[in-house]
This record gives sequence, C-alpha cells and structure tokens, in this order.
Amino acid sequence: MRIVVTGSIAYDYLMSFPGDFLEHVKPDKLQKLSLSFLVDEMQKQRGGCAANIAFTLALLGERPLLMGTVGEDFVAYRSWLEEHGVDTSATVKIPGLFTASFFATTDQHQSQIASFYTGAMSHARDLSFHELASPGDWAIISPNDPAVMVKYPRECRELGIAYIYDPSQQIVRSTPEELRQGLTGADILILNDYEFELLKERVAMTAEELRVAVKRALIVTQGAAGALIWADEKIQIPAVTPEQILDPTGVGDAFRAGLLKGLALGVDWTAAGRIGSLAATYVLETQGPQAHAYTLSEFVTRYVSVFGPDEFSEAAISG
Repeated sequence: MRIVVTGSIAYDYLMSFPGDFLEHVKPDKLQKLSLSFLVDEMQKQRGGCAANIAFTLALLGERPLLMGTVGEDFVAYRSWLEEHGVDTSATVKIPGLFTASFFATTDQHQSQIASFYTGAMSHARDLSFHELASPGDWAIISPNDPAVMVKYPRECRELGIAYIYDPSQQIVRSTPEELRQGLTGADILILNDYEFELLKERVAMTAEELRVAVKRALIVTQGAAGALIWADEKIQIPAVTPEQILDPTGVGDAFRAGLLKGLALGVDWTAAGRIGSLAATYVLETQGPQAHAYTLSEFVTRYVSVFGPDEFSEAAISG
C-alpha cells in the first residue's frame, strides 16, 4: 500500500525543566503572563510530525512517501530517513531557508510548553498531490502550513485518496470554516483529548456531529488512558505500560504511524489501535521522536506479549 505522509518536517530543540510549570503560573496575572524557565538540559533532535510518522512507519515495514518542504540544512536528515526506509523523493529543498524548528520545554510531570518556527515549511503550499507520480492509497494530513491544511484535503477528495485529517496544533491557526472543510469527507479524524475539546468548540459541532462528518472513524488519543476509536462502535484501546518514561515528544505521531500500519494490513480497528498504542510507548521510552529502534519481528514479539495473538500478529508473521 502506498502511504503519503504530509506535515511538518523539523528539527526539535528539546529542553528539560526540573520543576513544575504550574508552580510558576499566577492565576490572577494571566492577562500579563511572562515566564522564563532555566533548563538544565537541551538536545537537538530530528523531528516534525510528518517525518516522525514516516520514520515509525518505515520501522514497521512500510516505505512511506514523505511530502513536504525543507531547508538547506536538511542534507544529513534526508540521509537518515532514507537509510531507515523513508522515500524522500517528494521532499523539496527551498534555497535560502532553514528547515522548520520546534522548541519544547518539558517539566518533571511531562507537561510541555512549545513554539514552532515554520521556515521552509511555509512553501509546502506549492506542492500538490496532483503532481505525484503515484498519488497513494492513503494519506495523512498532519500539522503543516495553514494553507496546506485546506489544499491537501481538497486534493485528496478530488483524487479519491483516503485520508486521515489531523489538525492538532493548527486548530488555533485555522478558521472554523477551514477546519470544517478539512474534516468533512475525511476517512478518519484524529487528535488528542485536549485538541478534541478545542475542535468541538472551534467548529461548534458535537462529538456525534464530528463522527458523522467523517467516513470511517473518529479517533481521540488520551495519553496514559489509551485511545478511543469511534467507528461503527466505540472501542477503547489501552495504553501499553512503558518500561521507562523519558520524553513524550512524538508519542502521538508514533500512534498515527501504527494506526496507518494497521490500515495497510487491513486489520480490524482494535488491532490497528493496539499497533498504535505500542508504537507510541516505544517513543515514550526514548529521548526524542526518532530515537527508538526495532525490527518488525521484535515489535510483533512485544505486541503478542502485551495483547496476545490477533489479526495483526498473524498478518505480520504471514507477510
């Protein structure tokens, strides 16, 4: 199955704050919020929602096509992705610009404060599904340049490409009408529980109305509580207990990759959600969104140890 992954491609600057953000927030001063945190650690990591999803998909045995725009500083990053099985032929370098950058500070309770510099990503609107040699069977529209979040869903509908709409961080930058256009006709709408509440408020739609607007499923990830998949019925997917917790950055991206792997294999919703759940835990156990490593065989072995044999383990072994 041909999977096209769109969204941010970025460098992540990940910082650790040894305290609790909430201890420094004064409720009576929120109208003039001004905070500065002294961090005790910083790491530069390869990241970006689309690149993270594509990386984990490649670990799971797929060869996803990464579609996006990057800067002149992307040479080593491109080699890294290609070496791990990602097709970067649709990843276009923009001269004179840097690759997008994500700056995140995480406190001791895994809460995050983050900001994002678009850089070369602002040119993603110049790319088109119509120009791909092979448009793909599935696409995921993850956070990207705001204009792209409108353009790509429309093109997927025009070309008959099944797509996952993942507005997440761009909910606040998109108008209600743009969000409604993106999700209406999508095969799957996915976001975390906080973003879900924000989206409902932003588009003035109930959970039931959002479910009806998409063709196959509404999926809400819930952190340690797992994930809810609302297809023909509601299915609760448990989180996989991590062996250690190092960094939450990219956990949601890995869940999406696991879900896409399940869709590629044609397994049921429960199995697809479980693949996503385990893929997410692998990321939580490492420092950075692309620091995890495993073979498909190793992944299946751990999967069976947690969930037991099912459609996924049988399909992965026979495939």
